[in-house]
Amino acid sequence: MAKTGYHHGDLRATILAAAADQIATEGVDTLSLRGLARRAGVSHAAPAHHFGDRAGLLTALAIDGFGLLATRLEAAAGDFREVAVAYITFALHYPGHFEVMFRRELLHADNPELTAARERSGAALRDGVTTLRPDDTPQHHRDAQLAAWSLVHGFASLWHEGALVDSSLADDTPEALARRMVATIDFR
Repeated sequence: MAKTGYHHGDLRATILAAAADQIATEGVDTLSLRGLARRAGVSHAAPAHHFGDRAGLLTALAIDGFGLLATRLEAAAGDFREVAVAYITFALHYPGHFEVMFRRELLHADNPELTAARERSGAALRDGVTTLRPDDTPQHHRDAQLAAWSLVHGFASLWHEGALVDSSLADDTPEALARRMVATIDFR
């Protein structure tokens, strides 16, 4: 009996998972659509068919990443410290996504889905900070939100880049360090 069609399941998700894995292990600079197709076991045209180009693929990966991040931050809502730890653990568990999410030069930065996903995760982080002092001025909230984002993103980036390897500051698991770090911060 002749095969009349080809079915891979969720090809889009398969390609995105392969891209996230490759980026996490080899870095974003090694990623090519043809190599990714080979890695995912699909035709060389499949990634281009689904994403258009490399930037389209990375944009889709960033959209997925911002969605995953927002879900984690929203689940921790109401407690700034849990929101902060959720941000850091997201970066640790999804390094391939994290590596591309904030690299605007790699993405179709004007993509409306990307803008919406970025705003959703940003709002969840900002809301977490606002819980610290809900009656404060709008300017103080913005300042505290920027400080909080810098703190959690900075820690996640330091860990992701390996800067804390063999550091006397990194004497525990990243999650435990994150919890201790945010416990010491008072955004008043």
